[in-house]
Order: sequence, then C-alpha cells, then structure tokens
Amino acid sequence: MKTFQTIGILAHPLRPGTVPIAQDLTRSLEDHHITTWMRTVWDMPNVRPLVHDSDLVVAIGGDGAMLRAARVCAPERVPVFGINTGYLGFLTEINPEEWEASLEALLAGRYWIEERMMIRYEIRRDGASLGTNDALNDVVINRGAIARSVRLETYIDGGWATTYHGDGLIIATPTGSTAYALAVGGPILPPELKNILVTPVAPHLSMDRPMVLSQGATITVVVEPQTLAEVFLTVDGELIASLEPSDEVVVRASDRITQFVRLRERNYFYRSLLDRLEPRVPPHTNRLPVGNSTDSSQNQG
Repeated sequence: MKTFQTIGILAHPLRPGTVPIAQDLTRSLEDHHITTWMRTVWDMPNVRPLVHDSDLVVAIGGDGAMLRAARVCAPERVPVFGINTGYLGFLTEINPEEWEASLEALLAGRYWIEERMMIRYEIRRDGASLGTNDALNDVVINRGAIARSVRLETYIDGGWATTYHGDGLIIATPTGSTAYALAVGGPILPPELKNILVTPVAPHLSMDRPMVLSQGATITVVVEPQTLAEVFLTVDGELIASLEPSDEVVVRASDRITQFVRLRERNYFYRSLLDRLEPRVPPHTNRLPVGNSTDSSQNQG
C-alpha cells in the first residue's frame, strides 16, 4: 500500500464540530512526521495546488463535503477519506469518535481504494459550448419554483428516445442512484458499475420508468423550444445554470474517477445502505461465509 507523506484536511465550514476534529487530526499527523495542510474555507482555486501535491485528502462533513472533495481531487487522482459529521453519510467512512484508531490503520496500510465513475456534462447553446465539468452523484434538469411542468427531449447516442413531461430529469451515476434518484423511485446500482441512470421526476403522461443506459452511452437532453417554464441545471446538488429553450445538456462517462479510501470490508455497500433504509430491522447473523453468496457446487456442471 502507498505510504502517505502529505495529507490535506478539508473541514466543512458550516458544520459545527468539524474544525476541532481537523485541528486534532492535524496535530496527530504532524506527530507522525507527516506533512499536513488544513482548510476550513473551501476556496477551490487555492485548494487545487495543495491537492496536487498531496497523497490523501480527508474530508470532514457530510456527503456534500465528500462530493466537493471528490470533484477537486479526481483530476489529481488523489483519494478521499471521509469523516462523517453530517446526517446520512453514505459516502463517508467513519464517525468522528473513530478517527484516532482509523488513523493508525491508514498509516499502517490497512486500507483499500474504491473507484467510482464520474459523469461529464456539457451545456450547449446555439451550437456553442457554455461550459463542461464533472459530477460524482448526478446532473439534474428541473423546473423552477413555479409549479409548471417542463418538456425535455431526450436522445440516447444521437437517436431520439422520448420527450419527458414533468418536474425534471435526473441523470445519475451508480453513486448517485442512492441519492435524489432513489428518493423518486429509482433503482439502486452498486458503485462498481459504469452505467448511467436516467430517472424522471414526477412525470405526467410520459415515460415514467427509470432507464439504465449501457456502458459508454451518451445522453443529450434538449429543453423543448416552446418551453415557458424556468429550467435549471444542478450538479451534485449545486445550482450551475439557468437553461433557455433549445439549450442542450450532453452527459457521458467522464475520463476521471473518484477514489475513496475504505477501511471496511469490500462487501460493505449493501449492509451500509440497508442499515440506513431499514433502521428498525435488527441486525441478522450472516449464515454464509464472507464473500460467498451461494454454494459453489450448485454452479458446476
């Protein structure tokens, strides 16, 4: 396993309790003779050069902090380790009280790297590109505050697929399948997949089923030219742009990936997810050996 010589710490500026954890972690890392930097204000242009020279970034906050850290770290191929001070913490790895024991495991090399796909979006207007960037969770095209449906022409690999009529459309990664897309009835995709999920929001007399696109597919969404409602583009929960009629949003798999540092077992995903979805279901004794879901003898012949 790679040894960490320089570790950066990004503490969520608006969540109470993140700064003391960051300060304690900084002191501990320095005691281990590791070069450390810490930021509690996420000024991305100034953070990026620090990330470039780092071996690991620790994000302290909730899933929003992990998403922001992922977007700044992915271009530099720097992995992210998450300490949860938020609510659900789907993407984080540990709780605040576990950081000291976890630090020892990290420095001893008892970790593994999980890779998750990202998607790249581009906004086009009158044939010109207005901007492009990456998302780890999702790209969402949705109506404004006025309760008026929008119509979104949708093309897959250049061919017209359908026109959605509703509140909006979610284009998500497998990571994003457990976020907004899950809340509107989308399926759960395991994080190792490389597929794009398309889920309509409150569709009205139009396609109402989520679609999982084949690996490598490109989806283009066009705001119908006669649209009168406000239409917005949000990426990983952040408002990016106001869209005009005939604007296009093109989404495909990104060349960049997010790397998360994990201490849990490699089959952690389903248990972690279901513990949050079914908090009242008591833990069940695992009757199968770890890593085996069926008797191998049943698959022979």
